Amino acid sequence: MAKWTAKHEAPEPLEGPVVATVTGGTIVWFALFVVQLPFYGWFADRDLLWWVWCCAAGGVLGLIGLWYVRGREAALARHADALAVREARPGPAGPSGPEAGAGPAQG
Repeated sequence: MAKWTAKHEAPEPLEGPVVATVTGGTIVWFALFVVQLPFYGWFADRDLLWWVWCCAAGGVLGLIGLWYVRGREAALARHADALAVREARPGPAGPSGPEAGAGPAQG
Protein backbone atom coordinates (compact mmCIF):
# COMPACT_ATOMS: atom_id res chain seq x y z
CA MET A 1 0.00 0.00 0.00
CA ALA A 2 1.49 3.31 -1.09
CA LYS A 3 1.91 6.13 1.36
CA TRP A 4 -0.40 9.08 0.71
CA THR A 5 1.22 12.46 0.17
CA ALA A 6 -0.58 15.77 -0.10
CA LYS A 7 -0.60 17.42 -3.51
CA HIS A 8 -0.76 20.89 -1.99
CA GLU A 9 -0.33 22.58 1.36
CA ALA A 10 -3.25 22.83 3.74
CA PRO A 11 -4.86 26.27 3.86
CA GLU A 12 -4.58 28.50 6.91
CA PRO A 13 -7.42 28.02 9.42
CA LEU A 14 -10.26 30.49 9.13
CA GLU A 15 -10.46 33.00 11.93
CA GLY A 16 -13.71 34.77 12.60
CA PRO A 17 -15.81 36.17 15.39
CA VAL A 18 -15.36 33.07 17.54
CA VAL A 19 -16.48 34.63 20.82
CA ALA A 20 -19.62 36.05 19.21
CA THR A 21 -20.41 32.72 17.57
CA VAL A 22 -20.09 30.77 20.82
CA THR A 23 -22.09 33.40 22.68
CA GLY A 24 -24.88 33.20 20.10
CA GLY A 25 -24.95 29.42 20.25
CA THR A 26 -25.07 29.45 24.04
CA ILE A 27 -27.98 31.89 24.01
CA VAL A 28 -29.86 29.67 21.54
CA TRP A 29 -29.37 26.57 23.72
CA PHE A 30 -30.58 28.37 26.85
CA ALA A 31 -33.53 29.87 24.96
CA LEU A 32 -34.56 26.40 23.75
CA PHE A 33 -34.31 25.13 27.32
CA VAL A 34 -36.51 27.93 28.66
CA VAL A 35 -39.07 27.50 25.86
CA GLN A 36 -39.39 23.78 26.63
CA LEU A 37 -39.82 24.20 30.40
CA PRO A 38 -43.59 24.92 30.27
CA PHE A 39 -44.02 21.64 28.37
CA TYR A 40 -42.02 19.58 30.88
CA GLY A 41 -45.00 17.33 31.66
CA TRP A 42 -45.70 16.75 27.98
CA PHE A 43 -42.08 15.65 27.44
CA ALA A 44 -42.20 13.48 30.60
CA ASP A 45 -45.39 11.71 29.44
CA ARG A 46 -43.75 10.74 26.16
CA ASP A 47 -40.34 9.78 27.57
CA LEU A 48 -38.70 12.72 25.79
CA LEU A 49 -37.19 14.53 28.76
CA TRP A 50 -33.77 14.17 27.20
CA TRP A 51 -34.77 17.00 24.79
CA VAL A 52 -35.10 19.42 27.69
CA TRP A 53 -31.90 18.32 29.40
CA CYS A 54 -30.00 18.24 26.12
CA CYS A 55 -30.72 21.95 25.70
CA ALA A 56 -29.65 22.63 29.29
CA ALA A 57 -26.42 20.71 28.73
CA GLY A 58 -25.81 22.64 25.50
CA GLY A 59 -26.15 25.90 27.40
CA VAL A 60 -23.78 24.81 30.17
CA LEU A 61 -21.23 23.51 27.69
CA GLY A 62 -21.59 26.78 25.80
CA LEU A 63 -20.60 28.66 28.96
CA ILE A 64 -17.50 26.47 29.24
CA GLY A 65 -16.77 27.09 25.56
CA LEU A 66 -17.20 30.82 26.06
CA TRP A 67 -14.67 30.77 28.91
CA TYR A 68 -12.28 28.79 26.67
CA VAL A 69 -12.51 30.98 23.54
CA ARG A 70 -12.19 34.20 25.54
CA GLY A 71 -8.98 32.84 27.05
CA ARG A 72 -7.80 31.80 23.60
CA GLU A 73 -8.47 35.26 22.16
CA ALA A 74 -6.59 36.86 25.06
CA ALA A 75 -3.63 34.51 24.54
CA LEU A 76 -3.54 35.28 20.81
CA ALA A 77 -3.59 39.01 21.56
CA ARG A 78 -0.75 38.64 24.09
CA HIS A 79 1.27 36.67 21.54
CA ALA A 80 0.69 39.29 18.82
CA ASP A 81 1.73 42.07 21.24
CA ALA A 82 4.89 40.18 22.19
CA LEU A 83 5.80 39.75 18.52
CA ALA A 84 5.20 43.45 17.83
CA VAL A 85 7.44 44.45 20.74
CA ARG A 86 10.15 42.02 19.64
CA GLU A 87 10.10 43.37 16.06
CA ALA A 88 10.11 47.01 17.22
CA ARG A 89 13.08 46.46 19.55
CA PRO A 90 16.32 47.71 17.95
CA GLY A 91 19.03 45.13 17.46
CA PRO A 92 22.66 45.37 18.61
CA ALA A 93 24.59 48.35 17.24
CA GLY A 94 26.91 47.73 14.36
CA PRO A 95 27.07 45.06 11.71
CA SER A 96 26.31 41.49 12.51
CA GLY A 97 27.56 38.29 11.06
CA PRO A 98 30.81 36.33 11.04
CA GLU A 99 32.97 39.24 9.84
CA ALA A 100 31.63 41.56 12.55
CA GLY A 101 33.73 39.89 15.23
CA ALA A 102 36.96 40.12 13.28
CA GLY A 103 39.08 42.98 14.55
CA PRO A 104 42.22 44.43 13.11
CA ALA A 105 44.85 41.85 12.29
CA GLN A 106 47.64 41.70 14.77
CA GLY A 107 50.92 40.54 13.64
